Amino acid sequence: MNVCIVGTGYVGLVTAACLSEMGNHVRCVDVSQEVVDTLRAGRIHIFEPGLDELVRRNSAEGRLMFTTSLAEGLAGAEFAFICVGTPSGSDGVCDLCYVDAVAEQIGRAMSAPLIVVNKSTVPVGTADRVRAILGRELAARKAGIEFDVVSNPEFLKEGDAVKDFMKPTASSWAPRTPRARRCSRPCTRPLPAAARSSSSWACAARR
Repeated sequence: MNVCIVGTGYVGLVTAACLSEMGNHVRCVDVSQEVVDTLRAGRIHIFEPGLDELVRRNSAEGRLMFTTSLAEGLAGAEFAFICVGTPSGSDGVCDLCYVDAVAEQIGRAMSAPLIVVNKSTVPVGTADRVRAILGRELAARKAGIEFDVVSNPEFLKEGDAVKDFMKPTASSWAPRTPRARRCSRPCTRPLPAAARSSSSWACAARR
């Protein structure tokens, strides 16, 4: 499958590298040209054991790429993961301004059916919030494009994030529609090593 990851911080980059290792073709979007250039050069801007090797290998094999263009990231994508920061304010409440901004931009840029995945740490009800933003932006364009929103909070421990992602002890997917349930699970099923070297964009055989 084709996946767009918005945000290449800790959660975003680990998610992107591991999904590409599973055989997905992943396009990462970041607003910083400096960060994108660093990642394209095979260097990572965060520390996580084993992550640099995954980024280099999957970039070299064509499954992982980086861009500052959301339109480029979404081209052909079946999934868009929102992996941006949600800093806490002085009152301890998560600031969802970055999540909202990404949802707006996705709604303006998407051109084909899409499953949008909330990977950021967000409060209950954020999926409905993102769904409403996407619907509003599509309605403003008069674009009748099908979409779903899935909640998939991260359970990654720093220092063991790659291992936790590849062999999770806890995972939460919260799709609300049959299409989202049908499509979401295969995205995280690893392919055999031989299949991962394929140049096709099919990431996980649907069973």
